[in-house]
This record gives sequence, C-alpha cells and structure tokens, in this order.
Amino acid sequence: MKKIILLGIVIIVVSVFFTLDLQHYLTLNGLKSGMDQFEIWRATSPATVGASFFLMYVIVAAFSLPGAAIMTIAAGALFGLFWGSVIASFASTIGATLAFLTARYLLRDLVQAHFGDKLKAINEGMAKDGAFYLFSLRLIPLFPFFLVNLLVGLTPISTRRYYWVSQIGMLAGTVVYVNAGTQLVKITGLADIASLGLLFSFALLGIFPLLVKRFTHFLQQRRVYAKWTKPKHFDRNLIVIGGGAAGLVSAYIAAAVKAKVTLIEAHKMGGDCLNYGCIPSKALIKSAHVAHTLKNAEQYGLENLYGFENQIPSFSFRKVMARIHTVIRTVAPHDSIERYTQLGVDVVEGYATIVDPWTVEIKHNDGTTQRLTTRSIIIAAGARPFVPNLPGLEAVGYVTSDTLWDEFAKLDAPPARLVVLGGGPIGCELAQSFARLGSQVFQIEMASRILSREDVEVSEFAQRALEQDGVAVLINHKALRCEQEGERKFIIVEHEGVEQQIEFDTLICAVGRVARLSGYGLEQLGIETNRTVITNEYLETLYPNIFAAGDVAGPYQFTHTASHQAWYAAVNALFGEWKKFKVDYRVIPWATFVDPEIARVGLNEQEAKEKGIAYEITRYGLHDLDRAIADSAAQGFVKVLTVPGKDRILGVTMVGGHASDLLAEFVLAMKHGLGLNKILATIHTYPTMSETNKYVAGEWKRQHAPQRVLTWLARYHSWKCNKK
Repeated sequence: MKKIILLGIVIIVVSVFFTLDLQHYLTLNGLKSGMDQFEIWRATSPATVGASFFLMYVIVAAFSLPGAAIMTIAAGALFGLFWGSVIASFASTIGATLAFLTARYLLRDLVQAHFGDKLKAINEGMAKDGAFYLFSLRLIPLFPFFLVNLLVGLTPISTRRYYWVSQIGMLAGTVVYVNAGTQLVKITGLADIASLGLLFSFALLGIFPLLVKRFTHFLQQRRVYAKWTKPKHFDRNLIVIGGGAAGLVSAYIAAAVKAKVTLIEAHKMGGDCLNYGCIPSKALIKSAHVAHTLKNAEQYGLENLYGFENQIPSFSFRKVMARIHTVIRTVAPHDSIERYTQLGVDVVEGYATIVDPWTVEIKHNDGTTQRLTTRSIIIAAGARPFVPNLPGLEAVGYVTSDTLWDEFAKLDAPPARLVVLGGGPIGCELAQSFARLGSQVFQIEMASRILSREDVEVSEFAQRALEQDGVAVLINHKALRCEQEGERKFIIVEHEGVEQQIEFDTLICAVGRVARLSGYGLEQLGIETNRTVITNEYLETLYPNIFAAGDVAGPYQFTHTASHQAWYAAVNALFGEWKKFKVDYRVIPWATFVDPEIARVGLNEQEAKEKGIAYEITRYGLHDLDRAIADSAAQGFVKVLTVPGKDRILGVTMVGGHASDLLAEFVLAMKHGLGLNKILATIHTYPTMSETNKYVAGEWKRQHAPQRVLTWLARYHSWKCNKK
C-alpha cells in the first residue's frame, strides 16, 4: 500500500509538471524573463524566497524532473556565487538522495527493465571501487544526473555514504555552473556576450570535465601505486609476456616506432594458433576435404575413379599428420625468434614474473635469472584447453587440441572409434575431419544443439552436414564419467535420465579454452581476474601501465581479435600519457571451418532478439547461384540483418563454400558504414561465389522497391505502348 501511495505521488507531481508546462520556466529564457519579479520578491522577503527556491530545487531533483542544470545556473543568477553555491549544493544533494531512496524502495524493477545495460556498468564499478567510483561519476558527467540517482539506488551502497560522497563530488561542478549563472544574468546587450567573465565561466563548463578526469586519474594512480617504488630509470620502454598473436603484434609495433622492447616466450613462438590451433587444424581440414572429394568423385562425373566406389580412399595417416607438421614448420619462420630479432625486438626464451608494476623477472630456460625494468608491460599469455573434472578421465587418457598433433603423429591410422567431447567450433571441425578420414566419431554435447552461439537454423544446418559425413552428433547428452574394462575404454553419458555407454579408442577434449592467469605474478600485484584478466576499455589492468591483450584478456578468443587488440595495447602502452584509444569491437568477424563453412559478423537473429534490437532479414540461397551449381556446392545461404527500412547492415551470417572469404566484403562495408545499396552497385566477377553478396543486396532492393512509383511507371509504359 505504501508503495502504491508513493507511486501515486510521483505520478501526480510529474503529471502536474508537464500538464501545466512548468518546464517552460526551467529554461534560460524563462530565467531571464522572471528576474525583475524575483528581485521584488527577494527585497520584501529574502528568507522566504531562498527557502522556496531551495524546496523547488529539491523537488526537481527528487522527482528527476528536467531542469536541474538550469536550477543550478539560476541559483548563481538569483543569489550570487557564495549563497547560490550553498543553496544549490545542499538542495541538489538532498534531492538526489531522495531520488536514490525512491529508486531503492520503489523503482527497482522498473529501472532494471529500462536501464539494465547501464545498471550493469554501475554495479561493476561500485563493486570494484565503491565510493570512489560514485565520486568519479559525480565529478565527471558520464551519466545524466538523474540516471546516477536512480541507478546507484539499486546498488548496496549505504545512504549516508551516498549522501556525503555526492555532496563532495558535485560541489566543484555546482560552483562552476553557479558561476556561469552569475555571469549570465549580466547580459543586457550583444556586447556583454564577449565579456571576459562570461567567456571564462563558459570555458570552465567546457574544460571542467577534462580537468576532473585527469584529476581522478591522478588520484587513482596514486592509490594503486602507493606501496611500490618507481625506478628512476628503465631498461625497456615495453616488455611483452607471450609470443602468440597478441604478443608478436605488440612487439612488432613497438619495434617499428623504435621503442626498446623485450618479448618473453617460455615455449614456442607463434603461440597456440601456429602450433596447436588455426594452422594445424586447417591443414587437417584440407586433407579431410580432399579425401571427401575423392570419395564423392561421382558428383563430378568421375565415378569408379581409381577403383573405389563411395569409399574412403586409401591413404597413409602418418603422411597426413607429417604434412601438418610440415605446414607448421613452413609457417614458423614468420613468427620466429630470428625474424623478430631482425625487426628490432629483444626476444628472450624463459618464464616471466611481474615483480612490481615496472619490474619483470625472467627465468631463462637454462636456469639463469634476469630482471628488467620497464615503463609498460603487456600480458599476452594466451589460453589453454579446458579439461573438465570428469571422473575416470585421467585414467582412460585423452588428448586436447594442443596435444593431439604430436600424439596422432605416432599413429599409423586414425582412431577407429573417436569421441569428441564438446559441440563448439573446435569440436565440430575435428569431428567432421576425422569422420572424413575414416574414424567412427561420436560428438557429445550437453546443450540442446551444437554451435550454440549461432542461430538455430545454422546449428541445425551444421549438425546435418556432420551427420552426412558419418558423425554421430549426440546433443542433450551429459558426460558423467569414464570407465575402463581391460583394454576397452568407455564414456558414460546421460540422455533423458537414461545412462548410455559409448566405447572409444581415443577421446578428444574440446569443451573450450581458458585464459592463462597464474604463474606470472598477477596474484601478488592484486590484478583482478574473472576467467580473463580484467581490463578497461583501453586494455589497462588495475595498473595503468600494465595491459592485457589476446585470449588472456577476452572477450573473444580469435587470432585476428588478438592482433586487433595488440595495436591498442601497444599504442596505449607507448603513447598513452598523450593520447589513449578505446578498443573498437563494433565489427568482429569469425568463422567455423566445417564444410560448408559458417561465417558471421555483427548481430545474428539470436543476439538481436536477446538485446531487443529491431531488424529486418534478407536471405539468399546458394542453390540459385551459378558458380555454386557449377561446383556442386549449391547448399547454404546468406542472411543479412538490416535496420528496418534502411540498408544499414547490423549483421551477416553466411553458410556455404568459402563463406569465411566472402564475409570480408560485409566486414569492410560495416566498418566503413557502407550499406547494401553500395554492395549492389559494385561489379562482381561472373561466375564467382562473390556474387552471393551482390544478389542478397539485390533481394533487399527488390523488397524495398517503391511500389507507388513502380505503379506509375507501369502506367507510363502502358501509355507509351498505346501512343501513336
């Protein structure tokens, strides 16, 4: 009942405010026009006028009515700098606190529904920095005044702390606005606009947030560095920990701008992508694709080729695996110590430990140690395969995406019975490849579908493709334990409450990857982690001179995003005291290299629905594409999400041959703000798969053709035909 009464009061006050058009008075023009009458009131009853203004300000702030900034300026115009600052400071803080309490008591569900994304940022900030975060919000207008009141009311901060932090935090800004008000009231003609006092007041309004931002940054730095002693000189400008994609690009950029940079790698240069991930898996996929093509040679009019009929062609599995290692060795010089040394990078083999914010200790592989001081550090330690705590797993043995290349190189034939645990991109790629090479593959996924980040129809398409190649895709199957009976190995899964026993020779664990977070000093420095190293939008950790990039930083685990982040980390690390850049995640492409390929950039339908973003869909099926028909690859589709009624691209999902390559045109278009009309107007070579992009743009154009104009054109042409 109390909530209903309070809600009623809020509704009545807000309704009266807008019904009577009271916001008209909370404008600069309204302020100027009422000054004469106000002077009369103040002369006769100064205390009453001051109290009335104070109460009005409290009401405006408490009910989150528009006009708080104008009220602050009005305080300066009406009461002068000192009393105006006193009145505005206390009135705004009391009103803000009342709004805070109202949100806490009444508006929790409402605010979460309308400002959930902003609430998340506020909660994370409050959990991390508490009162200091609120103080920063009050000093720097990152959020509107009323929104801070409402959102912080939903956090655990106490009312007393909220009041005094707001009081102090808003004081400087209040004085600036009040001072502007003292000058504004003095304008009587055009000449007054150029007065030094007025120009200074408005200059303060413009530069105040910048000054405060630097001040709060200074305070934060003093706090986090308080217990450390900064070296008087530095051995390096930058030290990079990790020789994967993020580390290599960071070091390369630093060397290119002539910085002194040391790159520390404990194991293999090139990171996971070169040695265990992208390169070997794609080499495997190629061999499997060739085997699949030979097996299905009849599709190309080459039936009974070499004497086999719809059978896996004979091959040496050892040679297949040897080719993969040859590919790795061929690519390796691109990421080698020798190459990066030639580029000007000091490459050190060993384990790095961050001793303090400016010192890194290196334990060389020969057992010796070395310490280097540096102005900045970039953590690019990468990620490793996640191995679930599955009973019996260690006993029966398993391989991961990191270890299978060496282990399988010892085999004369692919595993006869192979279990792939996991339905993500890695699991799908490996399952299909080994099925095409002759293994009986069981792919186990606990969720209701594989590739759960994709749209349902994409997941279903991929599952059908894998099943056509012989993969037994077991969705909704939960792995319970592994068992062994003599030489026989089993995995026990549960499906719809019933346990099932699956025999296997080899198990591949492909349930995801986790960032490497331990072993190099994060714990000792107090650098926060939560599955990844916690960074801000500049890739800074708790310490502004220590950055993280790549898989260890998230949120994506792609080689190309690691390289993308590396540019920001390196530039911010080297030049951040002058200019810092926020990482741009607006256009991130990725692909799953099953056959047919799945590639995506931007939003898909699933994400658009989750985020409540309006969209239109345009589809084009590859069954209608000439080149796809000629290649016997006429399966798949492209689906484009656009802003309703416009050609601006929100996201693209492609399923089909060479989808990962074809996606690049849409990535370019989204990055530079080009719409489907621009793609339609671009000449595409015939006959190529790239025409897919033009045809889907044409579908959008056809759907948005101006029907009224076309009707008139039809009448015009009919008239032309009948004209003598």
